[in-house]
Amino acid sequence: MATESPTRGGGGTESTRSSRSSAVTTWLENLSEAQFAYLLLTPAFLLLGVIAFWPLLSTMQLSLYADNLGAARIGAFVGIENYVQLFTGQKDALMPSPFLPDDLSMDSLFGSALTVTLLFTVISVTFETVIGFGQALVLDKEFPGRRWVRVAIIIPWAVPIVVQGMIFYLLFNPNIGLIVGDEDAPTFLQEIGVFSLTPLANSVDATMIVIVADIWKTSAFMALLILAGLQSVDRNLYDVARVSGASPWQRFRYITLPLILPTVLIAMLFRTIQSMRVYGVIESTIGSSGCTTVPSLSCLVVTTFNNNLLGTSAAVAVVTAGIIALGVSVYILGYARREMI
Repeated sequence: MATESPTRGGGGTESTRSSRSSAVTTWLENLSEAQFAYLLLTPAFLLLGVIAFWPLLSTMQLSLYADNLGAARIGAFVGIENYVQLFTGQKDALMPSPFLPDDLSMDSLFGSALTVTLLFTVISVTFETVIGFGQALVLDKEFPGRRWVRVAIIIPWAVPIVVQGMIFYLLFNPNIGLIVGDEDAPTFLQEIGVFSLTPLANSVDATMIVIVADIWKTSAFMALLILAGLQSVDRNLYDVARVSGASPWQRFRYITLPLILPTVLIAMLFRTIQSMRVYGVIESTIGSSGCTTVPSLSCLVVTTFNNNLLGTSAAVAVVTAGIIALGVSVYILGYARREMI
């Protein structure tokens, strides 16, 4: 009898394990393909959630505290004071002075950076979309030398951002630039008032230079995304429309544009998110004074952080993330509503 107890106990354990395994197997078999796919992706979603939301939550927490390293009030909970400073322009003595000169300055430091960022985003994304669309339409056609044209279009996108900035810095440097000159030998564009004598030091000129530099580099990115959408369109639709007597404009309006519009909107969404975080092209093009001449929200984050204003820097980062999230939400809701029509 003593020797049978372990056997019965072991058999009971094995029976319990077998029943549990059978229950899990049955549960898995009852899952739909979509549910099973989500189950497999759950670990990845959890990991991405930790990576994405933990820094965001830490930044939001930091934005609610006093931010002056070395000050007596370090670590003090100040609530939304940092956000009030951003939107009202009320700054203490330790806040950095406004970036922009008097011709573009606003009461709020954050308002100045937001204005420049939105201006940069709207102009650059609009022109990049139009130019990229045109390039994609050209590349979608069959003609001799198309591969070389494609390479020529892609080259600016492949150029590192530091090289991109140096190119435009040299082009607009009054001492050695090809587009502008110095006081003794101004170029035609300077004589008619398009550029000042020192465009890299003028906030308006420098902002336009940075926008042009970004358009030059990133139009190819838009072209490649739109080209992928164009090549996915069924060519038989064009043949039927051509036989029916549709003009090239009608084929573009009623076939090409509606079918690739989702691709264009996604490309614009990607570029809008990137443009709202613009920083590198400013520093590489304008130089060390880039964030003073052409401020942006990312410049404000970096500058306040370098001045040990961690709470203010975190507040700017949170608001920037909120603006981007709002824009993405509007796009998703608009796209979903369009699909339901």
